Amino acid sequence: MSKKNVDKLSIFALGGVGEIGKNMYVVQYANDIVVIDCGLKFPEEDMLGIDIVIPDISYLLDNRDKVRGIIITHGHEDHIGGLSYVLRQLNVPIYATKLTLGLIETKLREAGLLGDTKRNLISSESELVLGCMTATFFKTNHSIPDSVGVCLATPEGNVVHTGDFKFDQTPVNDQYADIHRMAELGSKGVLALLSDSTNAERPGYTGSERGVGTEIEDVFRKAKQRVIIATFASNIHRIQQVIDAAEATKRKVTVIGRSMVNVVSIAGDLGYLRIPDGMLIEPEEINKMAADRVVVLSTGSQGEPMSALTRMARSTHRKVDIMPGDTVVIAATPIPGNERYVGRTVDELMRIGAHVIYGPGSITGVHVSGHGSQEELKLMLNLMKPKYFIPIHGEYRMLRQHANLAEAVGIPKENIFVVDNGEVVEVLDGAARKGSKVTAGNILIDGLGVGDVGNIVLRDRKLLSQDGILVVVVTLSKQDGAILSGPDIISRGFVYVRESEGLLDEANRIVASTLKRLMNENVNEWASLKTHVKDALGRFLYEQTKRRPMILPIIMEV
Repeated sequence: MSKKNVDKLSIFALGGVGEIGKNMYVVQYANDIVVIDCGLKFPEEDMLGIDIVIPDISYLLDNRDKVRGIIITHGHEDHIGGLSYVLRQLNVPIYATKLTLGLIETKLREAGLLGDTKRNLISSESELVLGCMTATFFKTNHSIPDSVGVCLATPEGNVVHTGDFKFDQTPVNDQYADIHRMAELGSKGVLALLSDSTNAERPGYTGSERGVGTEIEDVFRKAKQRVIIATFASNIHRIQQVIDAAEATKRKVTVIGRSMVNVVSIAGDLGYLRIPDGMLIEPEEINKMAADRVVVLSTGSQGEPMSALTRMARSTHRKVDIMPGDTVVIAATPIPGNERYVGRTVDELMRIGAHVIYGPGSITGVHVSGHGSQEELKLMLNLMKPKYFIPIHGEYRMLRQHANLAEAVGIPKENIFVVDNGEVVEVLDGAARKGSKVTAGNILIDGLGVGDVGNIVLRDRKLLSQDGILVVVVTLSKQDGAILSGPDIISRGFVYVRESEGLLDEANRIVASTLKRLMNENVNEWASLKTHVKDALGRFLYEQTKRRPMILPIIMEV
């Protein structure tokens, strides 16, 4: 094979394309691989018992000697949450800004990986040499400080990854997007742009975070009792707004929820939160204070079953009870799929008698997105002026809409690649095309198990959740195959035994007659016996109940 064929540029996603979450993007030239982000996503409804989902890194493991490092664009879970799992298998250097690195180090410390991981601090001014590629950075606005975009200079040209971004002209932390640097990259030439598509369906511009602070302060002034405000733990700008509003209205703040406590502690220590002396109080102190002098800052804006707000709504939280007349603010928009959980939490809060402020930020004023809307996405495209465009970070409809926006600003349709995870865009001598696929998918985390729950296990869990299980226990004679005991049928989640004795007696009879028939036909292989028992019993139960429980025959010989 010639050198020209080997030394091509490959760009692909192992996660984060066609979905919200578990972002992981790969840029490879010859024998050098650079990974951008390493996130997680939360399980979908049909992933029963699953805690989180991370990308399948089989390709990186197969090419571990080529991986030069993982660059992290910012500190949200969908960009850093997979690191403590991935680094166990792929111990490579990580590069991140100050706050992002602080959040990562907490995760690595909990996982026992801190001492084994090479961590490198970067800033928007950094320049990294990673094999044959050079990485530089530019500041972006997002809902967490220290967010950056990445430019990788490769032998084929510059590949730019925007990270998550919006253009906030009045950011609360005065960290302005580096539009001059973006324009400079565009003037020098961008071969390929990978850009955030989360809000590609929203027209106009995303509002400034600064306006949210005014609304939160207004809520605090009007509230006659305590205010409980739930938001994403990593939304440090929003946390600062809450603290500022509490200071302005002479309230004290208590922080509830493990992730919120961790983030407030880290961001405060690193100087990303300005917390006045005496502002924070312990949860145990709030009952000793006047109700109109307290703010509870909590996790649970997505209605997560075990989150602090949900437990407060169910009156099962150990330290905080919500009282009639309290004001509860949900300062976040539900992630697609979480609407039902949020609605359930709101219902329970209203049953208690709380005044609940929830819904789209455009209505309540207490939330704005951290992602740019259509006009901002067009601005990024016009600043970068890429030859090729790959929309990322969004469900398929968002990617497609972003592609339409790119066409509208003048990028030729044939230069736009809407891809799925694992689909490679190859560039050779400046010309891009879709290449072959690499392995990409979901690795499911259940407790301490990483990847040991697959589609078959999930299918079984789903079946168990729908129609239950029947265990059939039979003991046969080793000499003549006669039934010595049983069949005994144990039902779990199928029918209530005491009210279905006739059905189960008939099921017993069918199992016994099936086994006797098979013995008379000299069928004595256990696999055949079990298959025939499952088939005969399954047909009978479906005829009688129109249900298909999982049937588990256990046959013993003595």
